[in-house]
Amino acid sequence: MQKIETPYYLIDERKLLKNMKKIEYIRKKSGAKSVLALKCFSAWSVFPLMKKYMDGTTSSSLFEAKLGYEKFGKETHAFSVAYSKDDIASLKKISDKIIFNSVSQLNMFYKDVKNLKIGLRVNPGISYSHFDLADPVRRYSRLGELDVKKVLSVSDKISGVMFHYNCENGDFASFSKMLDKIADKYEKILYKVGWVSLGGGLYFTKEGYPLDKFCAKLREFGRKYDVQVYLEPGEAAITQSCELVTSVLDIVKNEKEIAIVDSSVEAHMLDLLIYRTPAKISAKPGKNEYIIAGRSCLAGDVFGTYKFASKLKIGSEIRFADAAGYTMVKKNWFNGVKMPAIAVKRLNGKTDIIRKFDYNDFKNNLS
Repeated sequence: MQKIETPYYLIDERKLLKNMKKIEYIRKKSGAKSVLALKCFSAWSVFPLMKKYMDGTTSSSLFEAKLGYEKFGKETHAFSVAYSKDDIASLKKISDKIIFNSVSQLNMFYKDVKNLKIGLRVNPGISYSHFDLADPVRRYSRLGELDVKKVLSVSDKISGVMFHYNCENGDFASFSKMLDKIADKYEKILYKVGWVSLGGGLYFTKEGYPLDKFCAKLREFGRKYDVQVYLEPGEAAITQSCELVTSVLDIVKNEKEIAIVDSSVEAHMLDLLIYRTPAKISAKPGKNEYIIAGRSCLAGDVFGTYKFASKLKIGSEIRFADAAGYTMVKKNWFNGVKMPAIAVKRLNGKTDIIRKFDYNDFKNNLS
């Protein structure tokens, strides 16, 4: 592979393909369609590969919906916690489905979009999440309608419903049990609609996940209620397919050895800081322990503590694994830290440098 100046995100299409093959398998065995959740990953340089195996995209804003429509094609699902009039005016021209977060917004804009397939997000009151911050049905959640009667009151206006109630759920038994509860609670609604989205947050591409049981459950659900089932994979679609490649700029000591790299958690892997989780690292373990820290002025800009087989030195390369989801979509110009380039290792082994960022990008991001 050609030498690329660090830092850079490296997306590996061969690793991405493994996830795509599983998504394809699920579609064939269960009938469930998958639309990519752009809130997690929207690096459209690899959409030509992904669109061969996925059915379209789902969004959380007008801009995401436009990106999905323009760069991915196929089905374009639009969702937003709250739409403006301008949003609806633009979305109705490009969307196959518009999913509303509340009955009030559905009624407000119904006349504008009644010729489209309209959906409503439902809060089922149960969920799987390790983090309260990301729990879609946390107490006082604004995400979706909770009242069954309220949902039934607009059943003549909608063609589908969306239940998003998982976050990094790799436990099939948990998924199956919750789906049964949802089916019992919303049975009257399910018999009235033509499609059901089960949202994202299902980690079905992880090693060892019981795909055949998962497919059987989806197939059974779809057939019972005569609905087209949709999944909205984000992390599941791109897991383990990208690295953030960095270089050591300095090594300092404060009780422990601290290696400072030419990247930043705050700017380039913000989700780790938000959820207070360490980065995963691609390196052989050993006895040489270092704290790996970012170069921003934030005291807590730390990737984690790791043990390496060899001692680090200035210029040593450090690769952070599983760096696709909620990274590039959240990268920012904090401290004016150099933005990582974006590179893609293609299926044929060739690496393309897709995008580099410079001072003008920083300057033009401001005013």
